[in-house]
Parts: sequence; structure tokens; C-alpha cells
Amino acid sequence: MARRPRRPSGSNNQRPRFWGRHPVTAALANPDRAIRRIWGTREALSGLDLPQGLPIEYAEAADLARLVPGDAPHQGMVAEVDPLEDIWLEDVLAAGAEDRRPLVVLDQVTDPHNVGAVLRSAAAFDALGIVTQDRHAPPESGALARAASGALEIVPWVRVVNLARALDDIGAAGFWRIGLTGHSDRLLGDALGEAKVALVLGAEGEGMRHNTEAHCDELARLPISDKVESLNVSNAAAISLYAAAARG
Repeated sequence: MARRPRRPSGSNNQRPRFWGRHPVTAALANPDRAIRRIWGTREALSGLDLPQGLPIEYAEAADLARLVPGDAPHQGMVAEVDPLEDIWLEDVLAAGAEDRRPLVVLDQVTDPHNVGAVLRSAAAFDALGIVTQDRHAPPESGALARAASGALEIVPWVRVVNLARALDDIGAAGFWRIGLTGHSDRLLGDALGEAKVALVLGAEGEGMRHNTEAHCDELARLPISDKVESLNVSNAAAISLYAAAARG
């Protein structure tokens, strides 16, 4: 897919640091990921196929803990990386032109753990990718990469300026846009037909914005018990992706 340069993530243009075996090894395996430095214990790094010329610093586990937030489980390895370059929405839509892989659209989901978990579910159910609004989504970070468990490196993540315009483009590409909301009377299973689907989810609590709902073809809800008001957005995404995949 064609890519365009992305501005560095993080405060003061600092590069993100990934920690843990899955995020670091997935980053190493991704030819589109530039890794600038790696720290690790000799035991943790001994089995890795590290590129020649990559700066490597061996350290004790206690020293690595000072490179990551709080009690982050670094598992003996930390990597400093460049953010991935942006992916064009039209390239992702073109890649899904001949199949029914679902697309996930997130409306102002800003928690990195939630976005990471959605990426992980998107990888598990072979989604086409996820789409977020650039200004209302988290940057790449160690916490997000950890929650994604390697999926950040393999699931296309499209950041757009205008989500409503992106939904128009998604609809024009033949996707049936289903907005997930608890105030709909229609169940998701009834809304899923034979067409390709874009599953649109809003932030927990606030839900989708009115303008986002207006750019969906229909609204639907998950068949959850009335004992709970709603599900975490990452859980809702996982269930919705399973339902879309189960159509066969």
C-alpha cells in the first residue's frame, strides 16, 4: 500500500518505545517499521534475529524498568521506533474490493488500550483495517502496542481528517455502514446482510456523535442483557467482528 510520511508521535517529538515480546518481535518483523534502538537482557535478546547495524544495549531487568512507565511488563526488551507512515483510505478500500472483509471505524475513541485491543480483534477476525479521526485518536505508544499484542504491525490503520467524509467514501466503495448504538431497536445480526460491512463504534459513554450516526446506513445494537448498560468499546468491536465473520 502507498504510504505518506507521518509526523513523529509523542510529546516533544519523542519516538515511541515499545516493550514486551509480542510488540517488539512484531515490530522487528515489519519491513515498514524503522527501529532505532533496542535495549534488553542477554537472555531475552538471545533468540531474536536482530538486523545488522541496529544499536543494541544490554541491560539488567531493573534498568529496563526505568525506560518504561510504571510496572509495564517489558519481558526483558524495549525498542525505540519511528511511527509507521500513514496509509491512504483509498488504498485500503481498493485492497478489499474483491472480498467481504469488514472494516472498523472508531469515532473519538482516544484510550490507547481500547484502540490497541480493537487492533488485536481486527487481526484475529481478518478485518480489512481500522479508521480513526486523526485529531481524536491516540498516537502510537508502548501502551497501545502492548494492548495490540503485535497487531499494530499487521492491521492497516487509517487516520483521516474528516470522519464523515471518510464514511461517505466507505459507502461509495460498497460497504454497508452499521453504527453500533444501544438506543437502536434493530439487532446487529439482523442488520448484517450479504454486503461488505463497516462497523462504526463510538467512545464508551459518549457513543457516536450525531453527525457520525447520520453517515451510517443503519444503526444496530448488540443483544446484551439489560443488567448492564453497555460494553467496553473493544469488547463490542470483538463481538461485532465475530458476528460479521460468522456470516461465512
